[in-house]
Amino acid sequence: MQEISGKTIWITGASSGIGEATAYQMAEEGVKLILTATNTQKLLAVQHRCTKLGADCAILPHDLSNTDNIHMLATQAMALFGSIDILFLNAGISQRAKALDTDDVVDQKIMQVNYFAPVKIAKTILPAMIAHGGGTIAVTTSISGKFGFPLRSSYAASKFALYGFFETVQAEYYDNNIRVVFICPGRVRTNISYNALEANGTKHAQLDEGQASGITAEKAARQIVSAIRHQKREVLIGGKELLMVYIKRFFPAWASRLVRKIRAT
Repeated sequence: MQEISGKTIWITGASSGIGEATAYQMAEEGVKLILTATNTQKLLAVQHRCTKLGADCAILPHDLSNTDNIHMLATQAMALFGSIDILFLNAGISQRAKALDTDDVVDQKIMQVNYFAPVKIAKTILPAMIAHGGGTIAVTTSISGKFGFPLRSSYAASKFALYGFFETVQAEYYDNNIRVVFICPGRVRTNISYNALEANGTKHAQLDEGQASGITAEKAARQIVSAIRHQKREVLIGGKELLMVYIKRFFPAWASRLVRKIRAT
């Protein structure tokens, strides 16, 4: 079991949704928090509440689509409290466009934010984490990382890639006391659909019906903190849509037919 109280925890995508709710859950444990997101003003508001809840909290604003400075960002994060015990790679951006309609720059931005940024952060943090005796890396994937989904080609690809990379990391560094926890949400009531990218890179700018009917970010956060505490390999978060994960696993041909009929919103 991973003790959380007193630990240093870095959360990306911490200004709203799952990241924000998890920050509040962690703050109540008396932790040292590092919060990263693009919007500085929103981060300051989250920092203020986390401090009131009992955390020692710092912010590191950064646009993770700019991966050139990721090594510097991660180095700054480690310097804030001397070490990072739990790394929650939560930041991500979704998509609402067919594959052939999607501009190359949109494909690239989704992969930069969702895949290359967390990989670069992890590769910077891991040596120090290992030297410090180990730690936990939690990664937000998605049920779209389990099966292809209409209007999500690059988003699904980025989430599939996260499984491949971080499963390998756990296999290679398990004996160094590195544990990976895959956080796999289905529908959670956040702004992810609002911020999703259309074919030309503009924001989708609406809360999809499926997203609106999802579980709350607070409920998701409670499950996430529990999964990190118990160092579960994976936690599925959501409602009835999670059934598709099991259908894909045991009845892949049936799953393919069902996916083709899904109303992609």
